[in-house]
Amino acid sequence: MKESKSIIKLLSDALDSGRSAALVTVIAVGGSTPREAGAKMIVYSDGSIAGTIGGGSIEAITIKQAVACLKKGEGGKFVFDLKPGGNTGMICMGKMEVYIDVYKDALKVLILGGGHVGVKIAEACGLAGYPYAVADDRKEFANAERFPGARAVINEPPDKAVKIAAPDKDTYAVILTRGHALDRECLEAVLKTPAAYIGMIGSKEKVGEIFRLLGKKKIYPLKDKRVHAPVGLNLGGKTPGEIAVSVLAEIMKLHYKRDGAHMNYLKKS
Repeated sequence: MKESKSIIKLLSDALDSGRSAALVTVIAVGGSTPREAGAKMIVYSDGSIAGTIGGGSIEAITIKQAVACLKKGEGGKFVFDLKPGGNTGMICMGKMEVYIDVYKDALKVLILGGGHVGVKIAEACGLAGYPYAVADDRKEFANAERFPGARAVINEPPDKAVKIAAPDKDTYAVILTRGHALDRECLEAVLKTPAAYIGMIGSKEKVGEIFRLLGKKKIYPLKDKRVHAPVGLNLGGKTPGEIAVSVLAEIMKLHYKRDGAHMNYLKKS
């Protein structure tokens, strides 16, 4: 019981910090096996672990399977045969069934700019249940009071902020700083990461100029399908709140691979 409580505490800590993790639970055993049913182990996305389900080949195979589940975003039941000719290379003369639960954020948002629109995007993230981090070199604009739900508040220039935030393939980055130059620096920095989405606020003229300047450095945002600028869906409205809704709507549309059409299927055309 004490071991299980410790594992659950570590899993909770991982989720609170935004770290993806898989919980491996031995659900059934037969014959001779390294651990009993109920044994638990946490596997993180980098392959590191907490707890054990027996060590040796069975654990190594399970870790590999759990990492694959994390990448896929889907767990399940897996059966390991611990007999000669089985799928583990072990000869314990038993069988072990495990269930792998995957715990990871469906998506997370990186808000680059703590201005009025950034605050509203953060509020929209809170309503949608999406974790977010915010970055702005001005502490009076990016702080815990202004962004109470932020997983992280980074007070650094754009290039350093992006490096610290370390966007991954589940990160949706939104660029809305206070000026053209900072937007350009943010865009250049995020383009070098595996971020799933890169949105940048601005008029078509501003966006075009930033793209032109980056082109001089042999960087071509137009060729990158992740880049959406001007950011958001064409819903209408110009207030910070309205812009935030259009941005979150675009992120959801792309994440869930939907067409953004009306849900009123019964309405006659």
